[in-house]
Amino acid sequence: MKKLLIFLFVFVLLGCTGENREYLKIGTNVWIGYEPLYLARELGYLDGYPVHLVEYSSSSQVIRAYRNRIINGAALTLDETLLLKDYGFDPVVVLVMDISEGADAIVAREGIKSLKDLRGKKVGVENSALGAYVLSRALEKGGLSPDEITIIPLEVDEHYHWFKTGKIDAVVTFEPVKSKLLKLGGKVIFDSSQIPGEIVDVLVIERSYIEKHPEVVGRVVNSWFKALNYMKSFKKQSFMVISQREHIPVGDLLKAYRGIQIPDRHVNLLLLNHSQPRLKAVAKKLLKIMREKKIISRENISIDDLFDSRFIKGY
Repeated sequence: MKKLLIFLFVFVLLGCTGENREYLKIGTNVWIGYEPLYLARELGYLDGYPVHLVEYSSSSQVIRAYRNRIINGAALTLDETLLLKDYGFDPVVVLVMDISEGADAIVAREGIKSLKDLRGKKVGVENSALGAYVLSRALEKGGLSPDEITIIPLEVDEHYHWFKTGKIDAVVTFEPVKSKLLKLGGKVIFDSSQIPGEIVDVLVIERSYIEKHPEVVGRVVNSWFKALNYMKSFKKQSFMVISQREHIPVGDLLKAYRGIQIPDRHVNLLLLNHSQPRLKAVAKKLLKIMREKKIISRENISIDDLFDSRFIKGY
């Protein structure tokens, strides 16, 4: 009888702690637009729920982890989400985290004043859908073809060193690296403000997890908006936390955030609402460009069920 009571106690305890629940493992790379998620964790908003945030050094590593089923959720750009669809996965966009309005850029060395000046130059770029997309759009704007430059594949954590040592002439990068390169004398010759609405960061969860654990997904989304409210009410404290994580001074961080828009709950509903999600038009445009640039290979990618706004409404 005593052993039975001990067994029942342990069983109940495991049920209360959530150790028998399937974890939602969300992968992110280092990016200021994803920081409210980590702030939510810091503030304890995710406590008691089986949620694990996994930080990688680059988005290509995040995608690799998703493909290897190490994670079942991710913070990605919309084009990277389409790339997962191309790989045969079924990610669902449950939240728009930020819209880049200048934070993603091509930074060039002194003497390179425009995109046309990249002809014959070495350009570093992360081997990811986002890197390929930004570079292709920039070259298109500058009237150049990929054959007219030398592309150097670089992970994000290599951008600063390669630029500083002169191994590359320009690099496709984003905050906080962008601000650091500008301090070295770099010049922005192209940024996401020139392709408005095309670089959108979203939180995606694999459909199979959403179907089994919608309450966990709802908790994550609500915690995100709670963290945004905290950032508005306690700006100084919030940016101190983010500054330490991003390893960037608070002043530079404030400047970096001017290059992105973080949509509130209302704007998220406009972008994701099932009746006519505005983001669907952006996704169609991205699909067309990605097919033309041969970034994706499948012709039958459907985006009709890509967006789910129920968690924005409050689950």
